[in-house]
Amino acid sequence: MKVSKDMMITDILQADNELAEILMASGMHCLGCIMAHGETLEQACQVHGINADDLEAKLNEFLATKA
Repeated sequence: MKVSKDMMITDILQADNELAEILMASGMHCLGCIMAHGETLEQACQVHGINADDLEAKLNEFLATKA
């Protein structure tokens, strides 16, 4: 599996719930928020002032270590 910026946050979390730790450490502390269910990774990054490309890379690096 590979994460992309256009994926919904909920889909990312369903793919691997351990990714929540990376998202929260990056500044997304509201993963349970109703908005998280309707936002893509890129949209959530914009709201939180996070670089979407960097976060996408971190998530995919983590997934690569599990393969």
